Amino acid sequence: MCGIIGYIGKKQAMPILMDGLRKESYRGYDSSGIVVFDAQNNATCLKAVGKLENLENKIQGQELKGEIGIGHVRWATHGEVTETNAHPHTGCQENIFVVHNGIIENYREIREKLIEKGHKFVSETDTEVVAHLVEHFFDGNLEDAVRKALKLVKGAYALAVVAKEDPNKIVVAKLSSPLIIGIGKDEYLVASDQNAIAPYAKKIITLEDNEVVTITPDDLCIIKEREPEDLEIETGKTEKGKYPHFMLKEIMEQADSIEMPLKGRVRFDQGLAKLGGLDQVSDKLKDIERINIVACGTAYLAGLTAEYMLEEYAGIPCEVDFGSEFRYRKPILNKKTVVLAISQSGETADTLAGIKEAKEKGVMTLGIVNAVGSTIARETDAGIYNHAGPEIGVASTKAFTSQLTVLALLALFLGRQRQMSLITGQNIARELLNIPALIRELLKSEAKIKELAEKYKNYKNFFFIGRKYNFPIACEGALKLKEISYIHAEGYSGGEMKHGPIALIDESFPTIALCPSDSVYEKMVSNIEEIKARKGPVIAIATEGNEKIKELVDDVIYIPKTLEMLTPILSVIPLQLFAYYTGVLNKCDVDKPRNLAKSVTVE
Repeated sequence: MCGIIGYIGKKQAMPILMDGLRKESYRGYDSSGIVVFDAQNNATCLKAVGKLENLENKIQGQELKGEIGIGHVRWATHGEVTETNAHPHTGCQENIFVVHNGIIENYREIREKLIEKGHKFVSETDTEVVAHLVEHFFDGNLEDAVRKALKLVKGAYALAVVAKEDPNKIVVAKLSSPLIIGIGKDEYLVASDQNAIAPYAKKIITLEDNEVVTITPDDLCIIKEREPEDLEIETGKTEKGKYPHFMLKEIMEQADSIEMPLKGRVRFDQGLAKLGGLDQVSDKLKDIERINIVACGTAYLAGLTAEYMLEEYAGIPCEVDFGSEFRYRKPILNKKTVVLAISQSGETADTLAGIKEAKEKGVMTLGIVNAVGSTIARETDAGIYNHAGPEIGVASTKAFTSQLTVLALLALFLGRQRQMSLITGQNIARELLNIPALIRELLKSEAKIKELAEKYKNYKNFFFIGRKYNFPIACEGALKLKEISYIHAEGYSGGEMKHGPIALIDESFPTIALCPSDSVYEKMVSNIEEIKARKGPVIAIATEGNEKIKELVDDVIYIPKTLEMLTPILSVIPLQLFAYYTGVLNKCDVDKPRNLAKSVTVE
């Protein structure tokens, strides 16, 4: 959530800061601001509420020249969405300027003590206490003041701090919130993620927890010396190209984004999955007796789907927890347990907290993440990268289907370590390799799905139902519609409808029913019959060739046939497109839904 950008070098800072904020705005924000220092070390700080264009309009006509500055896009956690609450924040003397991601948990206590010492606060935020605290300790050396301030702070933070009275430096610090330093030619950048600095830096340093780094135009002072990593973002992949929205682009990219995690990992002749990221723990995985999956949001629903895969094909009991609940229910973990974290960003705070809890108990941890070098990737014992490419749309699409693909690979890997036969392994491998071609075929139904969105766009409520592998996909379809179009939707197991929810069904309450031709198809048909008996409109997601379903439902979207365990990868795509077109037709901002953030880095 939120995005930090900073620049120090020989170029004009303002255009680079604004470019970085534009590239970080996909993370979710409701206000923005920058501060730039000129050659005489005068600071100009501008803030705006709403779209980044509002800040750009304020900048027009201003003399914002200078080679050092910091900026921020804010997603409100403390205080309303106002210019006063937007970052950067400053102290009473307007010497210190701070941008911050995370939450300062003890800010009220610090604020009260600083008020007693004469400090005057103007905002409702937790971040402002950092500016005042650094100001309180400042005696001419910014880095010393930041270090002293952080000794009193509890919570999570990524910080960039500048001072008029200690010029030509940016001091940055991190604890449980991502922050990277980009290294360019005669310049340095600070950012929350790689997208923001890709045009300017080829190497990065990922800050570690509790590090405080001083950056000057000529050098950086970092406690733990280490080699910079290559920056892996390809800038062209973060542009919309021919598409009107990132979300549509990313839906339409899914054949390619699924091919990537399959490349080099499927051994059809042996019926095996080759997962290099698990090599170092492969022998230990042969002995595990339980898997606890920890995830949030869409990644949690990928975990629920994996529960079916892992239990049916690997024979390993599996439990799925929300990251935000995992630590608080005292899970029973032992040396035969693996805790598996799933996160698109690799920075999800609640999921990361679950990983840390498991590590404290001496339990092996694995990660499935899309962001190379992210915190979860570094904190876990081993893991698998999705390699789906950058996902800019806030509502996850291609990252989700790549997660399902990687989880299918994991089920194949663990199953073949156990009792899975060669023939079964080969069948899974064959069908996995065929999935990209099936997706390309399925995406030809885009126009039909757009027509259905037009037909149903004015309904105010939806049910999504499915069973077995497609129950989590029903929940994901409902989540997408909520996120993108702001229409109320609920996902249920088809069998649960008659235990309460069916009371809501009438002719104004449509249901999208996932009923591919699988082991629970007849059960799903019965559930659809119950809805139709109460005059509820039904859209079916069915397997190609099933003409009989047309006699029962109002509309049908067909998906190609594949193995039952892989149908979720296909069945979710029409739901993504339906949500997308419903949102567009209702004039919603589908790439940046209100109140949402791409990377949730606070608990």
